[in-house]
Amino acid sequence: MTGLPRATLATVGVAVLLTVAGIGARAAAQRPSPSGDLTGQLLVATPLMSDPRFMRTVIYMVQHDSGGAMGLVLNRPMVEIPLARVLEQLGIESKDASGTIRTHYGGPVERTRGFMLHTADYVGASTVLIKDGVAMTWQPEIWRAIADGTGPRRRLFILGHSGWAPGQLEAEMGAGHWVAVPADEALVFDEDYDGKWPRAMARRRINL
Repeated sequence: MTGLPRATLATVGVAVLLTVAGIGARAAAQRPSPSGDLTGQLLVATPLMSDPRFMRTVIYMVQHDSGGAMGLVLNRPMVEIPLARVLEQLGIESKDASGTIRTHYGGPVERTRGFMLHTADYVGASTVLIKDGVAMTWQPEIWRAIADGTGPRRRLFILGHSGWAPGQLEAEMGAGHWVAVPADEALVFDEDYDGKWPRAMARRRINL
């Protein structure tokens, strides 16, 4: 899987990246869950995965129900952008903002849409609490909190997502392309990107 090229990131407005209310509403909707609901777990590509977009990926599952599945790739970091630039494009006061925020490639679906996956110590109006202290926010409110120092303790800004139609993920798992393992804060949020896949696979072996 390849990330967005630098030129593409330079021309995409960050304000556009956060207008994903439709996807967030889908994730928050209460639908009957299939047997073996994977919401809040990690989906790990096995060595049988031949699709280059997903080889050696670790995906946090935001949703898994009768309507399909949605997840965010955790181990494909891209470029860093100045925090002040993000705030400026969102119309948020940025004169005191410093540092950068790293962008992450979340999957091949809607690659210019943005999500903030974060710890649940921050909860805003559009925040979806997923499971075990992990949440997702898709509206600019979270950037205001980050700017004034009241944002989440740990966070990943992710562009795009991975999606499956009803039954599609189950079929891919049945073919041996994916395994599911428990998630924890370290595997989701730490910056050991090269180590996430082997660590997740080792966790699967432990749980056999």
